[in-house]
Amino acid sequence: MNGQSDFWRLSCFDELPSTSDYCLSACRSGTDVAGMAVLARRQTKGRGSRGRTWLDGGQGLALSVILDAAQAGPDALGGWPFVASLGFYDGLIRALPAAQPHLMIKWPNDILLDGQKMGGILIEREGPYVLIGMGANLVSAPDQSVLERRVACLAQCGVVPDVEIVARSVLDGLEFWQAQWRQQGFSAIRAAWLERAHPVGSPLVVQGGTTYERGLFAGLAADGRLLLDTEGGMKTIATGDILLMEKGA
Repeated sequence: MNGQSDFWRLSCFDELPSTSDYCLSACRSGTDVAGMAVLARRQTKGRGSRGRTWLDGGQGLALSVILDAAQAGPDALGGWPFVASLGFYDGLIRALPAAQPHLMIKWPNDILLDGQKMGGILIEREGPYVLIGMGANLVSAPDQSVLERRVACLAQCGVVPDVEIVARSVLDGLEFWQAQWRQQGFSAIRAAWLERAHPVGSPLVVQGGTTYERGLFAGLAADGRLLLDTEGGMKTIATGDILLMEKGA
């Protein structure tokens, strides 16, 4: 990751309703849009995962990119959340190195700062394209009173560079890890992800619909599914909301 390459075509806007919606419209335009990246300094109708709304705390990162799904790794199924979170995590640290001891990835692709959510990723498929939307609280966090959980911002670790600098660092990270995926396969992505994620043995709760599983994080299956060591035995989790618990809780 030695500076911005020619891979990305970055467009910067003062304000957009949603960078992901902007990219979705571009995908439907009939032109080749692979490599498009869209940054908004303010996002008024940001979308999160599972139909949630992404709240803009002000001066945050709202970045979406379009990638050619055919350029994925050889074992592409399920790999995008891990590639995206590695690029996101590494890009944030490159922009503010002092944040490294405080940042962690939560399965599969949330970014935590000292255990509190700081960034999230939305991944969508549209025809031959994969859209990756990345949002992060940089200078400030949304109003805690309207959220169900506590959140953090990158500025808790130091002075944050201009959002365009952060975005370009994230784009470099994403390009790097996509290349690693193509060249080395998902096993290399899985190993790198585990180095940056909550440690094996961390107590977790997995919730999704009527599902409620409690146990210890036991790593990732070969395809990226979460392994949870429960009282009833080892469970393999394909989807769900993850809550990190304090040890002994």
